[in-house]
Amino acid sequence: MKNTLIVPQKLPRHVAIIMDGNGRWAKAHRLGRIAGHRAGVKSIRMVVKTAREVGVKFLTLFAFSTENKKRPKREVEALFALLKQFLIKERKELIKNNVRLKVIGDIEWFPESVQKEIKKTVDATERGSAGVHIAGVHGLTLILALNYGGRQDIVQACQRITKDIQRLEITPSEIDEKAFASYLYTKDLPDPDLLIRTSNEYRISNFLLWQLSYAEIWITPVLWPDFSKSVFLEALISYQNRKRRFGMVKNA
Repeated sequence: MKNTLIVPQKLPRHVAIIMDGNGRWAKAHRLGRIAGHRAGVKSIRMVVKTAREVGVKFLTLFAFSTENKKRPKREVEALFALLKQFLIKERKELIKNNVRLKVIGDIEWFPESVQKEIKKTVDATERGSAGVHIAGVHGLTLILALNYGGRQDIVQACQRITKDIQRLEITPSEIDEKAFASYLYTKDLPDPDLLIRTSNEYRISNFLLWQLSYAEIWITPVLWPDFSKSVFLEALISYQNRKRRFGMVKNA
């Protein structure tokens, strides 16, 4: 599938992806689950590069959910190691291509060494390839959802609102949708226009529950390690051919 089928004016501004199927890919190849996660990193590199090339402005990847903490210790430690390795290896490439990294979720639960690399990469990419902070310099903002859960996001927002009410910084009558959204982890980001989920699973798995209210959803049976550029472009083309009504009725 060629990039010429992409219509820049109809692209989703923000794409969110639930990267599913690493374990099943590994099982199908008679490998351990960790090998599946390692193979999935290649798809992450591809999707970041392709999103940047076609003109997507925001890309959110569900990299580690709050539920992932319940997985076997060895697998969780391997995920930490892969994340740390990715941040170190890709940092220069992200800076070179003016890709800004942001993280949503509670990363304080992560090992200090991983937190250090997250902060280092976030700070380095904020400045862009010019080495200084310039508003609007980034072509793509990559958001990694780490130790993130949609319910957790809403709960922490409510807790912060409650504290601000107690401090008399806001009144209950001032809390509308816009005000509430400003307390979420995604406060500086537009809501996703398109949600992609791999491995043929038809659920959103506690991902961006508030933010996905009007997102278009695209499901593929492809397992995440096999998620190719052509499949990604297929999802983008499907999106640009849809009519978004946001609950309204438009004249024919």
